[in-house]
Amino acid sequence: MSKVITVAQLNRYVAALLDRDNNLRAVQVCGELSGFKSYASGHLYFTLKDENAAVSCVMFKGQAHGMRFKPENGMKVIVTAKASLYDRDGRFQLYVQSMTPEGLGELYLAYEQMKKKLEAEGIFDQAAKKQIPLIPKCIGVVTSQSGAVIRDIINVLRRRFPGFKLQLIPVAVQGQAAAGQIADAIRQFNKIGTADVLIVGRGGGSMEDLWAFNEEVVARAVYDSEIPIISAVGHETDFTICDFAADLRAPTPSAAAELAVPIKRELLISLSADRDKMKRALIRKLEYQRIKFDNLLARPVMKSPLEQINRRREYLDRLNQRVCDAQISMQKNSRHELNLLAAKLDALSPLKVLARGYAVVTDDHKKTVQSVRNIQIQDTINVMLRDGSINCQVQEVKDGRM
Repeated sequence: MSKVITVAQLNRYVAALLDRDNNLRAVQVCGELSGFKSYASGHLYFTLKDENAAVSCVMFKGQAHGMRFKPENGMKVIVTAKASLYDRDGRFQLYVQSMTPEGLGELYLAYEQMKKKLEAEGIFDQAAKKQIPLIPKCIGVVTSQSGAVIRDIINVLRRRFPGFKLQLIPVAVQGQAAAGQIADAIRQFNKIGTADVLIVGRGGGSMEDLWAFNEEVVARAVYDSEIPIISAVGHETDFTICDFAADLRAPTPSAAAELAVPIKRELLISLSADRDKMKRALIRKLEYQRIKFDNLLARPVMKSPLEQINRRREYLDRLNQRVCDAQISMQKNSRHELNLLAAKLDALSPLKVLARGYAVVTDDHKKTVQSVRNIQIQDTINVMLRDGSINCQVQEVKDGRM
């Protein structure tokens, strides 16, 4: 008869069996991610499944921190893990040490994920790109001080624009610390404000070698820079996240130097040609103005200005006399019209009518009596004559129509 044990003892026993199996200490399992959850602690919990089975998995913060890509549900991956039993729940699970995407390389997948994320945020928008100055007073460079990149840039600048001013902030261009140093150097250039344009880059290499320029911290520093940035990472066929975020991409560091400055000799030739054009245009303008001035001097008004002034004075005197004559004529006409109107008004005066023997009759309310219908017997009326008035009492009213 077997010994009776507790559930906890059973689970610990099975877990110990699994832990002693060397084949299960670093097993590689391929499957599809499902139920993926990332906690604030940094631990990852998910299920790895295929068409026939599923297994629970956990990946602790220390192992998850080194992944460059972001796991997502439905993604096929290969995990290296230790198979064991979680004795508290009696659940069989894998403790994942590392994870890589199946088919696609880890770096390529991380690159595509980061590019998609930043593009959605507008980091690569053409509308946000700044103009590269034609002739920068100072060129800032963010690269290694010992590599061939800085020498190539200096050689190209010396050939194209002698007397240029360059400022270098040396950084690591590969390795874990490189991305932070590159971003800090860009921010430092913006803080001191001595450069008009920045060249950020390094020489060629593998995707792993160029990875610092695919980091999010570098892309955001490039996008936030107030100074225009030319990205020159790797060879012509290499494209990094930094290239998309920069204001201008150069296929090589040497090409970046060519984009940063014009050829000074050609610029001086162009300026000399423009100066000659301006000189010829100025001579033609002066000649035209001289002819115009001579024509002005030939006019009569310029030959005898006092005579022209006297003519204008005479003309003003005549105008003044015409105004005075018109004013007198208007006064005469107005006086004549006034006399005519006064005569008409006098002829229509009531006093003239009264002088011819007529009278004006009014009632007690001073209203003119115009009809016998407005008068009653015993009413008092007033009769106004030429030389006075008479108050009368009506004794009889006769209707003239009867």
